[in-house]
Amino acid sequence: MKTIFVSLLVACFAFASCDTTKGSTTGTTPTSNDVPLLEGTWELTYITGPRIAFEGLYPNKKPTLIIDVANKKISGNTGCNSYTGPLVAQNSSIDFKQPIAVTRMACAGNGMLGETTYLEMLKKINKFSVTDGNTLNLIAGDIAMMRFTKK
Repeated sequence: MKTIFVSLLVACFAFASCDTTKGSTTGTTPTSNDVPLLEGTWELTYITGPRIAFEGLYPNKKPTLIIDVANKKISGNTGCNSYTGPLVAQNSSIDFKQPIAVTRMACAGNGMLGETTYLEMLKKINKFSVTDGNTLNLIAGDIAMMRFTKK
């Protein structure tokens, strides 16, 4: 009887210690704030999804994303029109679903398709990562959808 009791006690401690370890590795500890890494002007170098080649979508001008962390604003160019809106970011999360104001100039060639693709893709983004201070990846779920290079 004593052996069974000791075995049960050891098993309970083993399960309890596994649960404690699991809790500490699931992201319950606070992460560092990566938002200051966003500061600056970024130029689009890759976008996923469209069947038209990148150069075909943006033949004259690549889209830019200007991030002003201090004033919590974004702005830039879609490859045709200018845009501006609020910066909503915390840790490594980012949200472009807030209303973004866009000018309405006529776009030559595939300019409108490029602009639409760019703006629609921004709405899908929910995370970001900055690599080597020079590359900004905008991510939807676990997939990098857009890549920018710092200008």
